[in-house]
Amino acid sequence: MDNYKFSEFSFMRYFNTKRLFYVCIGLILTSLVHGQQPRNITVKYISEEIKIDGILDEDVWQDADKGGDFWQFFPTDSMKSVNNTEFRLLYDDHALYIGIRADAKSDDYVVSSLRRDFSGVGNDNVTLMFDTFKDGTTAFLFGMTPYGVQRDVFVSGGGSDRNAFNTSWDQIWHLQSTMHEDHYILEASVPLSSIKFREGETSWRVQCYRWDMQTNEQSAWARVPQNQMLSSLAFMGDMIFEKPLPKSRTPIAIIPYVNALTSKDFVTDLPDNKLTFGGDAKVAIGNSMNLDITVNPDFSNVEVDDIFTNLTRFEVFLPEKRQFFIDNNDLFGSYGDTYYAAKPFFSRRIGLARDKNGNLIENRIIGGVRLSGKLNENWRLGLLNIQTGEDENNEIASNNNMMISVQRKVFSRSNIGFFAINREAFKDYAFLDNAEKYNRVFGAEYNLASADNSWTGKFYLHKSFQPDDSKGNLSSQATVTYMNRRIRWIADLMYVDKDFKADLGFVPRTDILKNGNGLTFNFYPKSGPVSLHGPGAMALYYWKPSMDMKKEDHTYNLYYNVNFNDQSTLRLDYNNYFVYLTHGFDPTRSGGEPLPGNQSYSYNQLGATYQSNPGKLFSFNAQTTGGQFFTGHSLTIGGQLTTRMQPWALLSLNVRYDAIRLPQPHSNADYWLVTPKVDITFSKTVFWSTLVQYSNQRDNIGINSRLQWRFAPLSDLYLVYNDNYFTRDFEPRFRSINLKLTYWLNL
Repeated sequence: MDNYKFSEFSFMRYFNTKRLFYVCIGLILTSLVHGQQPRNITVKYISEEIKIDGILDEDVWQDADKGGDFWQFFPTDSMKSVNNTEFRLLYDDHALYIGIRADAKSDDYVVSSLRRDFSGVGNDNVTLMFDTFKDGTTAFLFGMTPYGVQRDVFVSGGGSDRNAFNTSWDQIWHLQSTMHEDHYILEASVPLSSIKFREGETSWRVQCYRWDMQTNEQSAWARVPQNQMLSSLAFMGDMIFEKPLPKSRTPIAIIPYVNALTSKDFVTDLPDNKLTFGGDAKVAIGNSMNLDITVNPDFSNVEVDDIFTNLTRFEVFLPEKRQFFIDNNDLFGSYGDTYYAAKPFFSRRIGLARDKNGNLIENRIIGGVRLSGKLNENWRLGLLNIQTGEDENNEIASNNNMMISVQRKVFSRSNIGFFAINREAFKDYAFLDNAEKYNRVFGAEYNLASADNSWTGKFYLHKSFQPDDSKGNLSSQATVTYMNRRIRWIADLMYVDKDFKADLGFVPRTDILKNGNGLTFNFYPKSGPVSLHGPGAMALYYWKPSMDMKKEDHTYNLYYNVNFNDQSTLRLDYNNYFVYLTHGFDPTRSGGEPLPGNQSYSYNQLGATYQSNPGKLFSFNAQTTGGQFFTGHSLTIGGQLTTRMQPWALLSLNVRYDAIRLPQPHSNADYWLVTPKVDITFSKTVFWSTLVQYSNQRDNIGINSRLQWRFAPLSDLYLVYNDNYFTRDFEPRFRSINLKLTYWLNL
């Protein structure tokens, strides 16, 4: 198999010219097809004052149009919901008002905590999504629990996958709830200044869906097929305003901060004490554009990243959590490979840099601006420019980081996008090679999303430029997914040139031609404990163009999924791997004798994953994978235990054990990753969380403890303690404590 050439495999096994032609014609036609006839709800204009108290006793609520008669999404999508849910909408010149009644079997409601931005999976909740531009691509989401806990999310990418949810998007809005024996009431007011929309608009698209943990039921006002995501923006109704919407009176928001930090690096024995100031500003431009400005930002209050055990040859993608980069983030971060194999822009690159010894350290951000939003019904614009500081002692240059993005809506929910990215050193430095002075990437993309979301896909072409290097440097992809109730089919073809470079991107491997296909079948039993089950298969190949299309990797995956009526799930996997190592590689990453390069390896593994009902007071997930591993064997056992003392405390323990056994002279390894977490919500405004992360692969025990007081809307006082120790001798490594105050001021 190690001499397998690209020329020896027949592309006709996956596509032929005639089939590809018909597929492309089908994609274009289905993009033009309209989805199911939407439901409608009238939103009445009011002049009376509404008191947000969770009672709905004002007369205007009695006269409001009602949205009810919800359809089940889970465990089946062919019948109406067991417990009735009803929502009403009103508005005036300043706010949109939401009134909800949710019937229940009892007052034993499931709520994991009182913390804002709760998980929608493990809580009783009702959620509304507003597609204010009616493009089926982005939406503003507001979720509510029986305890009156709020959740606000910016939804992008059509809401068609879990990566489309950005919970770091926060807005000022008000919610109160009342709980009764057989129902709960939610009453909310959302300032129109918190939502972007066009002046004079007479309708938005809306969806209201509910998680009912007592009946293990998920339901929605606009019916959603079970093969889709409940949050998909392809399935929404219309809300008709009684009179055109006024101009948004979005205030200018100034968000200053002051941070007192004391820290000590025990390795270098260097203490550090500092007091820093800075802040952000948010300026509305028209009804649909945001201008974000940051000066000397500080992200010390951001939650720490989850640590992980990496047994691969490649970098692992970690999500962005910094608030400045969040708003309209899909305009910047959605370009590139759908599966995170080649993203031209990855905002986490900004603010980090390699020092002269190759270590990744913080690189101060001096300031920056972001302009993003809608120009009109069809056009979106994003512009980002951030300046980072120089650190000559560590041979880090000051860089200007810029990106411009333009998207045009086509057909019902698809779009065409164009972008330009530039990273350029601010001046000449003696330590900077000529090849590192700048990096530029330009690209165009077509994102396919049919009206009913049965066809989705991405087609792109990117090119990078560096000093004295402008030939080739291409990255491209064509991927298509088709879904109906019974099947899900994926075809993917991707190419990344060996000289393609994206300094502000995430490109873990270059010099590849990747192609793959996947097929899943779904069966829906009419009775019994199972709601959905079915087999699937996937074949993924990586070829190396610089080596005469030699096969570098393949993965064959056979699996079987089972979804139970109580929301628990089970998955069984068989994997066959082929790896050609161009260079020596130590899978244990322990500095031992590497496996020889210029050699191929083939091995098989079995795996199983189980997730229990997340609505129970005690829940767990467990996964195991084992079998051959290169020239030896490996075993991975992991899981998470979660218990809650609702709604005040959430306790979890995450454990993973990896055992690697390789023949001499290669290293064996036993890696433990242990992560206990305590999350206590004393009230809806005071929170305390402590996370401990133990990893003997990284030789680190990390403790992060954060006390947060939200003393005013979106205004917080943080006390954050970080402590790190070596695992072998428990000697201190790094310690810090900081007190930070942020205040949201509307002008």
